[in-house]
Parts: sequence; structure tokens; C-alpha cells
Amino acid sequence: MPIRDRPQSPEHNGDVTWERIETAPFDRDLALAVIEGSSIHQLVFACRRIIGGWIKIETGERIAVQPTHWRAWLK
Repeated sequence: MPIRDRPQSPEHNGDVTWERIETAPFDRDLALAVIEGSSIHQLVFACRRIIGGWIKIETGERIAVQPTHWRAWLK
């Protein structure tokens, strides 16, 4: 299985696993991950899915990122 299909975060969040970005809900605060090469990087702020992209929860600004995976944002 390619690494993009089996993400593993360097910052482990308990038992919460990464899900494929295609399944991300629109009504929840989410942690997003981006794959660069063979590394997975989690964004350091909560995001929310909107029609046509993503916004940063704190400011409401659109973010220019193409995430590959998501999981629930743990406060």
C-alpha cells in the first residue's frame, strides 16, 4: 500500500486515525495533514471544509492547501 494510503503522524493523537480527505465532513473542526515526499505534516491549526476548499477556524480565511488526510481536531 503506498504511503499516501496509510498515513502515520509523527505527532500521535491517541487512537485517532487519519481518514482519506474525500470523506471529510463539512460541519466539524478538523486536523488536516499534507504529504510531502514520504513525510506527513499536520497543520497546526483547526480547519473546516467549505464548498470549494478549506478555511482556518480562528480567522475564517481560506487556506491554500491540498490536504490528503483528516481527523477530528482535538482541543
